[in-house]
Amino acid sequence: MAESLHVEVVYAGPSQQVVRRVSLPAGSTVMQAIEASGLARDVPGLVVDPARLGIFSRKAAPDQVLGEGDRVEIYRPLTLDPKEARRRRAHEG
Repeated sequence: MAESLHVEVVYAGPSQQVVRRVSLPAGSTVMQAIEASGLARDVPGLVVDPARLGIFSRKAAPDQVLGEGDRVEIYRPLTLDPKEARRRRAHEG
């Protein structure tokens, strides 16, 4: 019998947070977990950018192999550049 692992795939949009738990065969990758979760299909407007993925807040490649209990995170683009936000706060303050 092949071993399996259990991971969470999460996405936090501006108005909703979605967490999906999936079971995958051992040796599965970040992108396979995202595909198995169905988030890209079920969350309107979600586009999975391979450069904006992580595991427990650390950047991860789409082909990175997962471990038991990992939390795969799909990040969305920033709405405002952090440097610009600092400039605006300094100007207002």
